[in-house]
Amino acid sequence: MLESPKSSKTSALSAKGSVKKLKGETKAKGSAKGKRKQLGKKDEEEDVSMASIGHPEIFPLVFTEKTQEILNCRINEDITEEKPYKLLKKEDIIQDMKTRAAVSDFHPVKKIVLEYPGEELLIVLDREFKYGQNFYLVATEEAKESFLNPPEAVEEEGETKEGTTEEYVYKPPVRKPWVSLGSEKEIEEESVNESVRKIKYMISRVRREFGSKVKFTDRNASSVKDGYIECTSYQDKNFSIMKLEKDVGAQVVPKVREMSTQTKWTYPRNATTQYFPREFSDEEKELCLSSEDLKEFIISVFLRVEIALQQNEIMNAFFDDWKALAEDESAFGGKSDAYLKEYQSFTDLHYLKHRRVSCVCWHPTIYGIIAVSVTERLSYEERITQSGKLLLQKSPILFWSFSDPIHPQLMLECPEEVYCFEFCPSDPNIIAGGCRNGQVVLWDISEYEEKLQNAKTGAGGSKNTAVNMPTFIQAQQSGKEPHFVRYCAVSSIEYGHKTVITDIHWLPDYFEVNRMGIAFENRTGVCVQLVTCSPDCSILFWDLRAPKTTIQNSTEKAKDEKAIEAPPDVPTTFKHLDLSWRPLIKANLSKSDTSGDYSPTKISLVEEHFHYKMQDKMQYQIKPEMFGDENPYKQLRVPSAKPLKILENIATNFFVGTEDGEVIYSDWKMERESDSGRLISQKPANKYTIHDGIVHTIQRSPFFKDIILSVGGWNFAIWKEGVTSGPILQSCCSSKRYTVGHWSLSRAGVFFIGREDGNIDIWDLLEKTHEPSQTQNISISMITCIKPWIVSSKQHFLAISDDFGTLHILEISWTLSHPSSNERASVLHYFEREVKHLDYFEQRQEFRAKEREELELEKQRKKIKVAGGQKSREQMEEQMNINYVDFLDEEKKILTGLGLLKATDRFA
Repeated sequence: MLESPKSSKTSALSAKGSVKKLKGETKAKGSAKGKRKQLGKKDEEEDVSMASIGHPEIFPLVFTEKTQEILNCRINEDITEEKPYKLLKKEDIIQDMKTRAAVSDFHPVKKIVLEYPGEELLIVLDREFKYGQNFYLVATEEAKESFLNPPEAVEEEGETKEGTTEEYVYKPPVRKPWVSLGSEKEIEEESVNESVRKIKYMISRVRREFGSKVKFTDRNASSVKDGYIECTSYQDKNFSIMKLEKDVGAQVVPKVREMSTQTKWTYPRNATTQYFPREFSDEEKELCLSSEDLKEFIISVFLRVEIALQQNEIMNAFFDDWKALAEDESAFGGKSDAYLKEYQSFTDLHYLKHRRVSCVCWHPTIYGIIAVSVTERLSYEERITQSGKLLLQKSPILFWSFSDPIHPQLMLECPEEVYCFEFCPSDPNIIAGGCRNGQVVLWDISEYEEKLQNAKTGAGGSKNTAVNMPTFIQAQQSGKEPHFVRYCAVSSIEYGHKTVITDIHWLPDYFEVNRMGIAFENRTGVCVQLVTCSPDCSILFWDLRAPKTTIQNSTEKAKDEKAIEAPPDVPTTFKHLDLSWRPLIKANLSKSDTSGDYSPTKISLVEEHFHYKMQDKMQYQIKPEMFGDENPYKQLRVPSAKPLKILENIATNFFVGTEDGEVIYSDWKMERESDSGRLISQKPANKYTIHDGIVHTIQRSPFFKDIILSVGGWNFAIWKEGVTSGPILQSCCSSKRYTVGHWSLSRAGVFFIGREDGNIDIWDLLEKTHEPSQTQNISISMITCIKPWIVSSKQHFLAISDDFGTLHILEISWTLSHPSSNERASVLHYFEREVKHLDYFEQRQEFRAKEREELELEKQRKKIKVAGGQKSREQMEEQMNINYVDFLDEEKKILTGLGLLKATDRFA
């Protein structure tokens, strides 16, 4: 039965893509493979129409390319998007079914085609597969006519005009006033309003304890005052709650009564009792031992008891595994907090813009004070073009404080860019630095020591502030800039280094050296000498005391003092050295194979002063009695004329890293040339080419005096003084260049390596030796300096500077700062094992060299053989003697192994 014209229109439109695809539709099985499976069935056709979705006149079909070619209904050629249908003659379809039989694509609708009343059938292309196949057949004449000639929409009078179509007009909702019907009162009655004021608690914590590890402990509440407080419920009479509604339920339950009783205690009375063990009689013992149950029990548990006894012999049953596990975890870095946490950072837009930090030093005695030196980030060609501009720019040394990360507390004026500087171990107010032009500079900041100690009061130095404002706001309001401290003395350009000074060190206060490099006792009790190195192939020793000069008249002396009168703001501590300071010793590192010299960049002395932790605040103020309360450096003039005691136990050897990546081991003692009698430097004892770039760091371990770390190029190496065959540990080439390195001050097997990509490699030799234990990103630019510092046992800092002038202060975690109980012994054992491995490697190299020589000799012997393969009489006797000696050696080994002959006995 067909639908009305309106429904026919709907079906026609659905053929063009407006009918929704339902889940329950049945897909026609139109493949050739499915048709072949139906050959063996009865001559019954399945219902493949779309009657289930309301279109019984539509039958989906699958037309293969062969069928499309036969009936001329090829897609995109005969049937297009403009005309997605075609009328096929009924005779052609019947002829196709007769010719191709069950293989024909019309076989599923064979009965519909034969019973179709018309002469032409309509097939429609289903591009979107709305009915499951690529084509569908319209099986009725009414549906075909409605598809080919869809009826026009019926115009309704009074609503539309002629020639116009009806359009839907959106009418927005109209706002109307709200009329109360009493519902808000019910909502207010049912709503719960808070009548009690909330109690507010504020919990604060010290900033430096953020992220620190929390450790809980047990304590006795009764032993501490207010440690236990009982909070019992009570009735608050301030307010009462009125019950508006109450739901009560009742149920019949049996009556229950609770009663208790206790024995009346009169008074305590001491009572004792004695019991005896229950023992078997002899008859019972004999009966028990001879019973079958006991025998079966012993047989059943015999194997388990034997295994348990063997386990007790092999291992300690009372060993505390948990304690050992915790010890191993702490020793080998098993904790999860092995990282560096950002504590603070410092930068300055005026003095640090477009500059790199060249050196970093912690103040030895004042907490939270750190000094940095900066240089221009320019190449050699750029420095030449901008030489005039650089003379007008200041490159000071800045003192930063934890209390004010924005404004520097103090600035030291420099004659040139300072590449390295160091605080004096005897008096931290004395600072020595090396400049780019080769001069050595001295500063005295004794007048500003109190300002640095009171840096926490604010940048302006005012303590009586009405409002507790941050330090940077106080500095802006006060308008005071940090003090500029001028240098006390600078060395002579003529007799100093010719290029930039790359490293500087103070000699310890217990010895000094003379012009021959021999160590003598230091009677002054303070550090009076410096060591500097530069790529100009020289290492210079400097003495802070004035050299011996001829006695001048009083009038000449007064004239000189008037001529050289220092400004009022410049300390006169080292007035006698200004512009006339000459080095005491000049040592050159001459090459042994050629006539040139090595270019040192870093130096490491055996007798070197280390700042391991923040010392006592008053420790450096303890001066020898001969100086009293006055600064001892103000009285240093002429070295003592009395003969000094020679110190034989002072090591004068040192390690040096060069610009070409070489590591040199030499001695600073001078020798007299036999011909001219002048002082010359000794030749380096050893030279190693390990690094493929400039050596940036060469430093001794704080725990082992003979272990040295060198960093340069793309790798690093660890050396042991006394081992001349090479480094005991050498890393493989890294993906990024190494720029700086430093040992940890608290753990013997940990050191930090900075890279050019801004990352820090943390190496732990007890955990890994082939790769870093952890890599952490610090900056986006190159790392230039690393300097650790120990404030207390619970707080360890690591200062890291980058190429953009920023100084990062990081807090070292517990795992990286606290060693295990036997870490130092474990690291020492590792170094000793590596030395043995190096010795074994050398022995194997010598053995292999001997083997190669023997093989060469054997080849030569074979060439000298007599022609024809026959040996001469002398050769046969020599071979027999060799075989006999080998036989005697083998016999001796066998007899010694059997115990029949001692190793020291001889026999023929």
